[in-house]
Amino acid sequence: MRQTILAKRYAKALFAVAQEEAKSEVYRETLNVLGDFLGKYPEAMDALTNLLYPMELREKVMAQLISELKADQFMANFLNLVLQKKRADILPEISSEFQALVDAAQNVSRGKVITASEISGDLQSKVQSTLENITGKKVILSTEIDPAIIGGIIAKVGDLVMDGSIKTQLAGLNESIKGSE
Repeated sequence: MRQTILAKRYAKALFAVAQEEAKSEVYRETLNVLGDFLGKYPEAMDALTNLLYPMELREKVMAQLISELKADQFMANFLNLVLQKKRADILPEISSEFQALVDAAQNVSRGKVITASEISGDLQSKVQSTLENITGKKVILSTEIDPAIIGGIIAKVGDLVMDGSIKTQLAGLNESIKGSE
């Protein structure tokens, strides 16, 4: 819980500056790439967070990451501050929180569509437009395939969950049969 609160604070501070400088998208992309990289390569996260390594070495690792990201001076200062405050472990969370702030500012919601098999682009577009009408926001969907749902679609956007899966329908039918006995 404490980590999430800290991540929100860092993300809000960065977002305030990003808004002033009109660099929200640039900073979002930089943080997303960094967050994905640190999640994919735990040894890189270890190099930034392990206190057994001297601070100079951790700063060199961060400098290399900043160089690879082609981050501007403000973002470089921000990332170095996070490192010096021994908060590098929450960089992926900062990235997520920053993404949420940018999405809220742009009236965007991110959602997920879960199906038993791959769906066509037309169906995905229809689901997306339906969710946009319901939420009143632009919806960016990711897809996931889960054969366990048997058929149908589960759509999730924020707190909204629309479950039209056959698995859920069968479970409901099973409960109604049990209830009538």
